[in-house]
Amino acid sequence: MTDVVLVDCRPRAAYNDGHPPGAVHLDPESVLSAVVADPAVGGRHPLPDPEKLAAAIGAAGIGPGTLVLAYDDGTGWAARCWWLLRHLGHDACGTFDLRSYGGALTTELARPTPVRFVSRLRDDDLIDAEEIRMRLDDPSLVLYDARARDRWRGETEPLDPVAGRIPGARNAFFEEPLPADATGPTEVVAYCGSGVTACVVVQKLVAAGREDARLYPGSFSEWCRTPSNPIERGDP
Repeated sequence: MTDVVLVDCRPRAAYNDGHPPGAVHLDPESVLSAVVADPAVGGRHPLPDPEKLAAAIGAAGIGPGTLVLAYDDGTGWAARCWWLLRHLGHDACGTFDLRSYGGALTTELARPTPVRFVSRLRDDDLIDAEEIRMRLDDPSLVLYDARARDRWRGETEPLDPVAGRIPGARNAFFEEPLPADATGPTEVVAYCGSGVTACVVVQKLVAAGREDARLYPGSFSEWCRTPSNPIERGDP
């Protein structure tokens, strides 16, 4: 029988207010992200240290044979959890939106039995700013921006100091279906503001057969803080 663990990826206060019975909590800011030292290096939600993340996953009762069902309330953090588990070599993970959950909620905190989680770190699911800079004119690399279209166009930017997008990036708002050309023969990369909602797009790409889809973790919050990086605005 497969061991199933529900993982709440919402802020701690939301988890404490009510969650499905037995659900464990992995905090989005302190577990699914590292502490922000400098958003110009890693963005606003840097990737966590793999060893610390593996320890937190094991403490949540997630082991090699565990099926993880991660959830949030539409923020993208469940997909971030999915991506991180996959990055550590644990593919048995799905996601759902708690807003569609019709079952009972509880405020009783889960007390999982810790297990040893052994990571098998992938090296083919990331791209960094340097490679993107070198390949801005490479038609074989397609960037998808998971932010809303007004942020993609550079009409507004509520979170970062510069508005706009990485040159050539196509819009693929994370709340909408993938663009029709997303499963084509080119290399595909997703980014967003800080590497969270882009994971939703990566998850959709993988589900559509693009298991080679990569994430730019630093995303626009990292890109826009390097003055020499070009910024594009408006419609293509």
